[in-house]
Amino acid sequence: METINYSDFEKLDIRVGKIIEVLDFPEARKPAYKLKIDLGKEIGIKWSSAQLVQNYSKKELIGKQVLCVVNFPEKNICLFKSQVLTLGIPNEQGNCVLITIDQEVPLGGKLY
Repeated sequence: METINYSDFEKLDIRVGKIIEVLDFPEARKPAYKLKIDLGKEIGIKWSSAQLVQNYSKKELIGKQVLCVVNFPEKNICLFKSQVLTLGIPNEQGNCVLITIDQEVPLGGKLY
């Protein structure tokens, strides 16, 4: 494991967003959804592609607060522009489990 300085961590801009829309993403190489995420007034609404199909239905994702890296460049995935990275951790099967918030917090709040 590489050691970094706290200043390296501070370069990441990780914010709280709420999933407000979920669309199928059949063009993706691996099963995925397109997520529309509200990141509050400062950042606004952004899109993200996430491989969550194995663990979440579209219905259960709506309204979830999630953590997103908002200062990476956009990533083009099968002609879809993923504007933020939605954070998760792989389970034993290697499928993404979202990092979620256990108490409602203001949208756009920054992880520190």
